Amino acid sequence: MTFNEENVPIKGKHTALFVCWILGNGSLFAWNSMLTTLDYYITIFPHYHPSRVLTIAYQPFALGTTAIMTYHEAKMNTRLRNLVGFSLFAISSVVVLVLNLVSFGKGGILIYILMCGASAAFGVADGLVQGGMVGDLSFMSPKCIQSFMAGLAASGAITSGLRLLTKAAFEDSKGGLRKGALLFLAISAAFELACFFIYKYLFPKLPMIRYYRSKAAAEGSKTVSADLAAAGIQVQTNPSDEGDPKRLERLSTKQLLSQNVDYAIGIFLIYALTLSIFPGFLNEDTGSHSLGSWYLLVLTAMYNVLDLIGRYIPLIKCLRIESRIGLMLSILARYLLIPAFYFTAKYGDQGWMIILTSFLGVTNGHLTVCILMAAPRGYKGPEQNALGNVLVLFLIGGLLAGLSLGWLWLIGKGW
Repeated sequence: MTFNEENVPIKGKHTALFVCWILGNGSLFAWNSMLTTLDYYITIFPHYHPSRVLTIAYQPFALGTTAIMTYHEAKMNTRLRNLVGFSLFAISSVVVLVLNLVSFGKGGILIYILMCGASAAFGVADGLVQGGMVGDLSFMSPKCIQSFMAGLAASGAITSGLRLLTKAAFEDSKGGLRKGALLFLAISAAFELACFFIYKYLFPKLPMIRYYRSKAAAEGSKTVSADLAAAGIQVQTNPSDEGDPKRLERLSTKQLLSQNVDYAIGIFLIYALTLSIFPGFLNEDTGSHSLGSWYLLVLTAMYNVLDLIGRYIPLIKCLRIESRIGLMLSILARYLLIPAFYFTAKYGDQGWMIILTSFLGVTNGHLTVCILMAAPRGYKGPEQNALGNVLVLFLIGGLLAGLSLGWLWLIGKGW
């Protein structure tokens, strides 16, 4: 089945794509706010490796939640799943803000443990929202999933830009590092709350979203019922379906995985490599340079901005990698970045490290979107939803594997 967007008889496509972008932004904004203030947490928790430990606390919960949701996705109330996720993002941001206020920026093991607990809550929220949204958007226009994934990357670029501004604004003031972190957390909590209301009241009523959800319901999807009800649409059962139940039969999750195992392994390998380098290696193992305390912020910003740009490249058809073999070869070739980063950290200067970090970001974004745009093609709505959940499960599995492998950079360096 080939998709021709011109045949979709609806208006407001650009509004729907923008809202998808906003929700993608909200799906990682809270966590990226934490990542971009790691310079503050490294200062108050210098012996606890926060750039690695906070992410390790986050990812197992994200993976576990996604695995549970993927197993039950066929009967899942996607609307409730995403609403709980966005509300948990907002609540956890407030908790981290309160912890920083009550500790007066002095750190301590108890505060650190509670921070790790907040990171775990972010992971649960990620597992709820990211899998739910990707599964939901997988049976819509490929541009919807591209826009959502671009929003994910935009959250990193926006938080990095804001971090540079707050550092410049507060650098010369007493406790400037802490003030910038507190401002970030307050913005994060407010934005996640806004995403909750956007998803609850605006998203289900957009004509484009209603169209695709109605289409998925007609193909047998159970996950969109609550969303359609919120939009004032009653799901009607076609009497002919009762006489021909095979019309609504769908492939099992196992069958979908077997048919798309290369895509699943590919997205796992993309994030295993990326997270083995970013943020841990870049934050702790690249030495001191003339940029001083700005160096880590510049590296983080360059990664996030190029990751965002990479997610828009597949919109240019001639630059989109659609060959399954081509995708896998590109993903494997990317592993040459491991020796490149090692020797650059050891012998190169900060300019080369910035270039490598930028390449890491642009390839991460480009290859991710290429896979998520290509994989759901040719399937019915319920199958596309299930496949989207499966791919997010492998993506988060790659994140966890990469974070674990990132500790290998510490071999021979001492703790």
